[in-house]
Order: sequence, then C-alpha cells, then structure tokens
Amino acid sequence: MSGSTFGTKFKITTWGESHGAGVGVVIDGCPAGLPLCEEDIQRYLDRRKPGQSRFSTPRKEDDTALIQSGIFEGRTTGTPISIAVYNKNQRSADYSEIASYYRPGHADYTFDQKYGFRDYRGGGRSSARETIGRVAAGAVAAKLLDTIGIHFLTYVKSIGPVTIDPAHFDASCIETHPLRMPDAVAAAEAQAYLDRCMQSQNSSGGVVECIIKGVPAGIGEPVFQKLDSALAGAIFSIGAVKGFEIGDGFAAARATGIENNDAFYSDKHGQIRKKTNHAGGILGGISDGSDIILRAAFKPTPSVSAVQQTVSKNGETISIQVKGRHDPVIVPRAVVVVEAMAALTLADLTLLNLGAQADCVSDFYITSQKK
Repeated sequence: MSGSTFGTKFKITTWGESHGAGVGVVIDGCPAGLPLCEEDIQRYLDRRKPGQSRFSTPRKEDDTALIQSGIFEGRTTGTPISIAVYNKNQRSADYSEIASYYRPGHADYTFDQKYGFRDYRGGGRSSARETIGRVAAGAVAAKLLDTIGIHFLTYVKSIGPVTIDPAHFDASCIETHPLRMPDAVAAAEAQAYLDRCMQSQNSSGGVVECIIKGVPAGIGEPVFQKLDSALAGAIFSIGAVKGFEIGDGFAAARATGIENNDAFYSDKHGQIRKKTNHAGGILGGISDGSDIILRAAFKPTPSVSAVQQTVSKNGETISIQVKGRHDPVIVPRAVVVVEAMAALTLADLTLLNLGAQADCVSDFYITSQKK
C-alpha cells in the first residue's frame, strides 16, 4: 500500500491499524534543537481520545504517546522522530461478520476491489484510529510553528442543522464542552439534536472551522503548490471529509467582485493590511498576512445501529445492523485532526519557503558562520 506519506520537507509517514498492535508515525525533516517531550504530544492526543463523552465511541484507550527516536536531552536531534501509540482495548469479534458483506458508507467494497483483500477489523487503515499518527505529528509541527508566532483556533462550527452564532462566540467553551462548540446556546441545541439522532439509531455530520493566526505573508507557491490547494489536499485526506472552504468559500460564488474583493490599507505603523478577509488569508496561492480561515465538512458517521440494506461479497441482497462501538458524531474529535493537518501543511511550506529569496539563503549561512 502506497500513499501513507505526507509532506516534502517536513515529511510524515503514518502506520498501523485500528485492531493491530498499535498505530503511530515517523516524522522526517523536523529541524534539530526544538524542545519536545511526550507531554507536548499527549496534549494533542487527549483532544481526540475516545470515550470522553456520550457523544463519542465508548472504546476506552489511554492513547499514550511513546517517543522512540529523534529526541535527546529534551530536544529534537534532526533525525527521524518515531512516535508509537499501542492499542489496548480492541474488540475484533464485533467486526467478524463484516468480512462477508459491505457496509454502506465505508471503504469495504473499494478496498476489496483495489487489493483483493482487506483488514475488516474496524476498517484497518481506513479507520479513524489512523489519525492518531497525524495528530501526534501535528503536535510537533504546531510546536515548531509556535516558535515563529503561528497559532491555531479550531472548533466545531456546526452539527447537523445547528450552527454557532458569532454573537455568542466564547473560545473558553471549546475545550470545556464535549461538542467543542464556542457557543453554549448552539451546543445545547446540538446536544438535543444528537439525542434525537441516537434515539433513532442514527448519526450526524458537521463542520469544523480552523483559524490560523500569525502566518506571515509569502508562504505558498503560485502554481501547483498553492497554500490553499495544499491545505485542501491535507484536509481532504482525512477520511470523513466531504467538503472544504477557504475564506468565504462557496459563498464567494454568490458575491460580486466588489463585494468579494478585500481592500488594502496602511495601518498606523505603516503595515499593509486588509479591511476585510473574504479571501481567507490567501491570495494567488500565497499567504497575505491575514488570518487563514478554513472549514472542513464531515459526513455523518456511517456506522449506525439502524437496519440498512447492502449486499454480501457474492452479491446477495441482505439487511444488516452494524455492531461495535461508534461515534454518533465525529466532528468534536475531528477538531484536533483538522488542526494537525493544517499545522503539518504550514510547517512543510514554511520550511520550503526558506529558499524563496537569495537574501534568506545568504543570511542563514552568514549567521551560521558567525556563531
């Protein structure tokens, strides 16, 4: 299987299966000297850990990060960083029937068609548990970006028909509420909606919004490595994502040019700014210094307890009820996954950007020689 590696300079390879011995990641290209410890990674993993509320899978896992290489005396060495998380609470028997049929909304059929064989225990590599490696690597990328003042604010914007109201925005609710919505009123409405979904053995989708602050102007390339296209590819690589927007996104198609354009001005310090941010912080594939605003639309969890129609591997029409432990909504746990993929993309393009101007190259080596 190819396609488990992401990035060019800051490169990661995730490994492992949902019901195997464990999952993890190898990070190649992280600069030496970055202060890093397992607690830095654990804070990110705890944000996606299962079993934290009645709206997530009851599978109980510690998801403890173990750094196995690339760190010495609390700093990165510049060599590959390997991070492992061992599975402790698999119940593979819950999935034994899946080997004989194709679950609606899952990758069972496409895996069989591509490989002629699949790990049916929880979905194998297509399981959401694969994102542990992404999140662990994203924690490292975010810490690297923090050294240059780039920070993330990521949350659930909507669940089903319930969308947060900007007038009620309260960032303190994101990590204190199980639905990670920064609007207490909307969160209560979303809880009631999810209760109705669960009572009818159904699930819900939603939207995650990520605001990236402190990105300097000039990150990204103008043709095939545009910052917005790189972010789109990264976010779309998350299994359940079905839609992506930057800035006004699809709403820009309903606007006029005058409405959509962001006027420039000089602030009191002589810095060039924009009066609005319809572009979402990216112009011509390159960051413009404004907040980068992106959104990811997640489909409803396909594993539902209600009776569904499908076919067996020999083409026989059958009715099934999916067993196992599943999230009625995945967007609260996906918040940190979106943030991790955004961090990995920016870390990669930021490092690649160091060679964009000759002065940057000469300054780096002249400074190095003076040390």
